[in-house]
Amino acid sequence: MVSKSAKQVIGQRLLSAFRDAGAVEVAPDILLDAATLLDLYGEDIRARAYVTTDPVRGEVVLRPDFTVPVVRAHMENGAEPARYCYLGEVFRKQDHGDTRPEQPRDNEYLQAGFEVFARDPAADAEVFALFHRLLTPYGLTAMMGDMDILLDAVAALPVSDARRAALLHHIWRPIRFSRLLARFSAPATLRPLSESTAPWTGLRTGSEMESRIATLNAEPDEPPLPAEWTDRLTRLFAVDAPAPQALAQLRELAREIPAIVEAVDRLALRIDQLAALGVDPAQVRFAASHGRETMEYYDGMTFTFTADQAGWPPVASGGRYDALTAQLGAGRAIPAVGGIIRPGLLAELEAAC
Repeated sequence: MVSKSAKQVIGQRLLSAFRDAGAVEVAPDILLDAATLLDLYGEDIRARAYVTTDPVRGEVVLRPDFTVPVVRAHMENGAEPARYCYLGEVFRKQDHGDTRPEQPRDNEYLQAGFEVFARDPAADAEVFALFHRLLTPYGLTAMMGDMDILLDAVAALPVSDARRAALLHHIWRPIRFSRLLARFSAPATLRPLSESTAPWTGLRTGSEMESRIATLNAEPDEPPLPAEWTDRLTRLFAVDAPAPQALAQLRELAREIPAIVEAVDRLALRIDQLAALGVDPAQVRFAASHGRETMEYYDGMTFTFTADQAGWPPVASGGRYDALTAQLGAGRAIPAVGGIIRPGLLAELEAAC
């Protein structure tokens, strides 16, 4: 068992490196307003976060990560460009079910993080290269993805607005997404929805439920998604290779899915930028579906650094989250990218040497 003080030592070392990269240290509250997270992620967040009720503040949540409170504080008070770093505990429900797993994950653990708010096209590569430099001594596996490519591909599907919105909403939930794609690829069947005079009940408003019923009633008139588009999307989501090889595969797919051309060009530029910063792109694996099971605010580059340890979560993760700044900025938005490292896992790796 690694002591908390050993984890703090590594955390402070990371924090120092982030300060050297120009970041200002911040310390967001541990107890956060739950409404913001519920607005962003819906009720699903309750399965991952510790939510309780305060007699004055209403629903509150123990901090499940740093990015949302850092973004919110920056959008309310910060000037651009800006760089922030932090070190502190986060709290997440990790293990579900009646049986405790053999290797339970921590519900409370230390995070060190670095966030960049800047209109700089090289920011993605800079953040990745910084994490790569800090983590190279640990022999981790570096992996990268790009949600922008997937979002552009889904947005271009020849389906109705309602179906497109449903697919985009569930793109971070691979199982639900696959079921929806299969359903939309087959002829729709009429769902008998009888008229009722019963009052509306549930979390949705009456108008939201009426809209949903109208969508379901329109289903039989929807033509199925052509088989070639299902095939293209399936092949795109399956791309998984060293970054230069993956880029070549994406270039080929872009001939069939023109909507992803610009995003693929941005990926090519990022790979060149990484090489210029001393990162060998051939040593970075690119997986198109990478990032689909992380927090839902990533809408561009995603990355993880993982250890060859059974049952371990990523030692580090991060990515681009431009849309989140717009959601929390009340009409104001700024490109943003960042990531976190778990000092506790690094401490365990060091202890094992």
